[in-house]
Amino acid sequence: MGRSFPSSAGFGYILARNGLVQPRRKRQRHPPRPTVLRDALAPNEVWCIDYKGQFRLGDGTYCYPLTVTDQFSRYILGCEGMGAISDDAACEACEEIFRSHGLPLVMRSDNGVPFASTGLGNLTKLSVFWLRLGILLERIRPAHPEENGRHERMHRTLKFETARPARSNLLQQQERFDEFVEEFNVERPHEALGMKRPADVHETSPRAFPVRLPELTYHGHDDVLRVNRTGQIYIAGLGQVPLSQALVGQYVGVREERDGRWLVTFANLDLGFIGPDKRITPINSAEIPSPTTVE
Repeated sequence: MGRSFPSSAGFGYILARNGLVQPRRKRQRHPPRPTVLRDALAPNEVWCIDYKGQFRLGDGTYCYPLTVTDQFSRYILGCEGMGAISDDAACEACEEIFRSHGLPLVMRSDNGVPFASTGLGNLTKLSVFWLRLGILLERIRPAHPEENGRHERMHRTLKFETARPARSNLLQQQERFDEFVEEFNVERPHEALGMKRPADVHETSPRAFPVRLPELTYHGHDDVLRVNRTGQIYIAGLGQVPLSQALVGQYVGVREERDGRWLVTFANLDLGFIGPDKRITPINSAEIPSPTTVE
């Protein structure tokens, strides 16, 4: 007769009982941190971004449209159909839009992936990319889509006119998206714009997408530290301190406060204070921070 072996859970119990398993440190989870929302008074002050709810195409696959609009002019800057929600794909789409239309002052999103996370500062690879470009972050309150009402209103029209019925595949669906964007921006007058068309009001941002990402400088901080591949920084006298995987390879500023805590800043965002236990207490202010100098 063959031997019977413990299950994988049984093996784990035996190893743990004999002190051969090191417990994994629980990762800090940070709740969504909404910000103050501003009313745009000119084009490119506030851009809004979101994924429109997915829908099934004729070939059985799903389409996830990523949309970006200028809040003031209602101009649709991009509508990209994707096969899945993806941090990398969203970064590529944003870069293409930035190259064509310049940079906004503020990017407004909800608290979903890939715009926000439960990590430190609710940062993601995408929002880190925005911060590196000097773009401020705005996040609406969870379960309050009306705070991004103009964008949501466009989404309803987009879905009604492009997904009912949906096209046979992603390429054909993208062609319909492109047609809709042209119609919406160039042909349709909007009552809220004095019956002007979005293309009549919108203009290219004077802030061009840079050839290379600008270096961040942290005036008033004691040190500038690089986040390692495990999402940690090393502070002399304290050791390795976990921050966020979204910040891997980025540089943060740290400053020792009078009470012995360390303030950690990334770009224009103060992330929180590190205590002697190496745990970070996030800064919960809802005020939009003042930008750190970017050269």
